[in-house]
Amino acid sequence: MAGGGFTDAGDLKRAHLYEYRITSYFLIACMVAAMGGSLFGYDLGVSGGVTSMDDFLKEFFPKVYRRKQAHLTETDYCKYDNQVLTLFTSSLYFAGLVSTFGASYVTRSRGRRASIMVGSVSFFIGAILNACAVHISMLLLGRIFLGMGIGFGNQAVPLYLSEMAPAKIRGAVNQLFQLTTCLGILVANLINYGTEKIHPWGWRLSLGLATVPATFMFVGGLFLPETPNSLVEQGKLDEARKVLEKVRGTANVDAEFSDLIDASNAARAIKNPFRNLFKKKNRPQLVIGALGIPAFQQLTGMNSILFYAPVIFQSLGFGSGAALYSSVITGIALCIAALISMAFVDKFGRRAFFLEAGTEMIIYMVIVAITLALEFGEGKPLPKGIGIFLVIVICLFVLAYGRSWGPLGWLVPSELFPLEMRSAGQSVVVCNNLLFTALIAQAFLAALCHLKFGIFLVFGGLVVIMSAFIYFFLPETKQVPIEEIYLLFENHWFWKRIVKEDNGKFVEPVK
Repeated sequence: MAGGGFTDAGDLKRAHLYEYRITSYFLIACMVAAMGGSLFGYDLGVSGGVTSMDDFLKEFFPKVYRRKQAHLTETDYCKYDNQVLTLFTSSLYFAGLVSTFGASYVTRSRGRRASIMVGSVSFFIGAILNACAVHISMLLLGRIFLGMGIGFGNQAVPLYLSEMAPAKIRGAVNQLFQLTTCLGILVANLINYGTEKIHPWGWRLSLGLATVPATFMFVGGLFLPETPNSLVEQGKLDEARKVLEKVRGTANVDAEFSDLIDASNAARAIKNPFRNLFKKKNRPQLVIGALGIPAFQQLTGMNSILFYAPVIFQSLGFGSGAALYSSVITGIALCIAALISMAFVDKFGRRAFFLEAGTEMIIYMVIVAITLALEFGEGKPLPKGIGIFLVIVICLFVLAYGRSWGPLGWLVPSELFPLEMRSAGQSVVVCNNLLFTALIAQAFLAALCHLKFGIFLVFGGLVVIMSAFIYFFLPETKQVPIEEIYLLFENHWFWKRIVKEDNGKFVEPVK
């Protein structure tokens, strides 16, 4: 098959000798680290709700408020088209993509735990600045600090979870990041629904409560163990073995520990991990993990729905309260999808989830576009039944995304990179992801205004392209030890030619 040519985990090096059992120590460490996702999720959820609140708009964006009031009795694609307003959302992601390179240095030299703690402090400062903002510049400065926090957190947390997890359950463990992200979105939507009724400072409460997950993450980080991979990378071999024994629940870790040391020795030979990322032998990791999947994750259009769900629903004729209520429903759908993905991704594999859910997403985008083309126009409110139908279709889209491109967009890249360039590779992943997040956030409301229902057809077409990309170029990585993922590309129908050209060897595919 097109994405085939991959081996079973048991045939790779010493993988069949790895032993583990699930311990409370391991579970607590992963749950605390995964809280980093709640920072990302809370901001995703809170931004769209706050930008639709009248009190917030009156204070910082009076022109948008006046335009909104002028269209209270009708619907309009262009109601919220304001580049400064969208900069409130996108500035965070521009800051995050810059900070991720500093996060790479901290993650590699000081460990994954250090980056998690730096991210929590920066996010806390940003939340305080936003809650106390009295001018647009103060608001944007707070967003920059929030972005730095997300840059550090998104750099470190997926790596931490993938490195701590045994190969056979790595998919489920890594998706704790997506689950906490979804829970953060849901909590933010619920808070927005309540604070929208608190005048005139409810929006300040929504933004300020971001300090809560940041505080939990910092305090939890004080007690987090460093990953065995990172400790070996830092030369702390005795400590690394002790941690590995505790997280695996057994003293029989010789095989896995030897593989970690071999990977670390290879890593020390690499003086410039960013330059190494561009070598031909690492071309699959660069194209799939660092560039393709992070960009495609944003081009699904999902984050636009998460950013601006209340705004979208208000633009389509829903009242303010109804719009926030509808965004709560999408948040619940996202959490359900994350649980589905956690339960089955290590059984059915990454490719199956990408391709099946991608097909659904294409269908739902086309349905939304056709419905709006037929039923929606400037000054023409949507019938109540059509509005409910659109909410249901959007929820189905969210369910499809939430078990595929949402969690797998973080899981798969975190699996692909060998230790010697893992922190550098994850930096490029986060930078690329945040770049496209920022661009989509900045452009979406203008695109909605000018393309109208056509924007949903654009996203549907992009999902077609990215599904083909997965089908042809991504091998299945389920249950393969993270230090041995590179062998999959030596056996892949397409990548083996490039890998062979660079390192002069060729491994026959396992039948």
